[in-house]
Amino acid sequence: MNTFGHWLASPWRRTTVAALAGALPLLAFPAPSLWWLAYVALVPWLALIRSAPTAKRAAYDGWAGGFGFMVGMHHWLLPSLSVFIFVIGALLGALWAPWGALVRHFLAGTPSRGRTAAAVVVLPSGWLGIELVRSWQGLGGPWGVLGASQWEVEPALRLASVGGVWLISFLIVALNVCVAVLVTIRASRVPAVAGLVATAAVTSAAWVGAPRPDSGGTTRIAVVQPGVVNGPDQRFAREEQLTRDLAGKDVDLVVWGESSVGFDLGDRPDLARRIAGLSQETGADILVNVDARRSDKPGIYKSSVLVGPDGLTGDRYDKMRLVPFGEYIPARSLLGWATSVGKAAGENRRHGSQQVVMDVGHDLKVGPMVCFESAFPDMSRHLAEDGAQVLIAQSATSSFQESWAPEQHASLAALRAAETGRPMVHSTLTGVSAVYDASGRRVGRWVGTDASTSRVYDVPLADGTTPYVRFGDWTVHLALLVLLAWCATDGLRTLRLRRTAPEPRVPPARTAHGSPARPGR
Repeated sequence: MNTFGHWLASPWRRTTVAALAGALPLLAFPAPSLWWLAYVALVPWLALIRSAPTAKRAAYDGWAGGFGFMVGMHHWLLPSLSVFIFVIGALLGALWAPWGALVRHFLAGTPSRGRTAAAVVVLPSGWLGIELVRSWQGLGGPWGVLGASQWEVEPALRLASVGGVWLISFLIVALNVCVAVLVTIRASRVPAVAGLVATAAVTSAAWVGAPRPDSGGTTRIAVVQPGVVNGPDQRFAREEQLTRDLAGKDVDLVVWGESSVGFDLGDRPDLARRIAGLSQETGADILVNVDARRSDKPGIYKSSVLVGPDGLTGDRYDKMRLVPFGEYIPARSLLGWATSVGKAAGENRRHGSQQVVMDVGHDLKVGPMVCFESAFPDMSRHLAEDGAQVLIAQSATSSFQESWAPEQHASLAALRAAETGRPMVHSTLTGVSAVYDASGRRVGRWVGTDASTSRVYDVPLADGTTPYVRFGDWTVHLALLVLLAWCATDGLRTLRLRRTAPEPRVPPARTAHGSPARPGR
């Protein structure tokens, strides 16, 4: 055992190193945005796991790395959730424990070429299985999916149009496995190089063969970002002022951010009339977001509400996927204590039941989402299927202004646009607001967290259907089939070995008073 290996013999030291190794991929995401680091960021973690003395220790290394990744990815929630963020990190990090054991199974010692080749397919499939499980809304949703780190890389966005962000994640993990084998296992370099070539071939095929969105004219959409303003009345007044500045700019739609209206418009007709007046002045419908207790049904809702020159149009989308702890507390009877250690929701908000496509005039149909719903690929895909020409996310990250959260959130819209072949507008209260075209490329400049302004974007429209919209999450389904096939094959191999193993030779029993053939004599 070398000096470093001896140092790692301490379980606590090894766990610390695993947590740090698991957190390394965070640097590929905004705000650092070292996107290229994602291609090798898993290598130290993989190398550590494969050196584990036992499968149990490898599972612990996987768990610790997952803990580091989850806590690091959501570190900006610390002021809101306090120590509870570490509880969540430990629970979600446990998803990587089986993956750690799987890494050791394939890469420990000097694996054969066949085992190495299988690792390049099975280990990324296992990673996708983890991303699928933690993408459930009740576990926090797909924030920090590994493929999302490539939001500004054009070849990766082309991959997203074919297999969604899942295909990017799969290929990144496969690439890391190949590099880890090249660095740590000299005898298995041939399948590792073959894996690198295959990854490059898939990326090239997507670049050449994936259909590109067809241009379909442009639309002018304005985002209104009031900045950090204390109080719903003051915020509304600022939004009103910024919207009035848009008069005469020939816009087709004005979008306000999440929680831009703090009162139910059915209960405050005076506010509805003021917004309708702004619609008359600008010549465009205004999509606001109401965060209030409804007057027509019990409970608090977050809703995208469309207002035209004649008042409320009747188009309304109630947010379906709520933020755990931020907007509701799962199993409140058990976890309600979280409100005493952080800023968890004091009352559960209610959720909507279906997505909505709105006709906003000017021959334009939009599909609204609220806040972290933009992290869910299936929601934007369904809106595209239902005829939305522009995707819209209304968001607010005012509680996390000085963190990485605003830029991380804005970057997700690039992936949703590339996946669906539809442009996307990300409009926030306090920044970052951004617009992307149907290929995921940025349109104009971001509106940063230090800005209080309204800005008009000429948004290119597009026609056609991407393979991802047509075939859905086929990458995830294929990964699950790979895992099932491996489990079945490994199980049959184990059973066959047990059946063909020679039975141990047991000498015939002897009695105390005779021979084995004639006991008792």
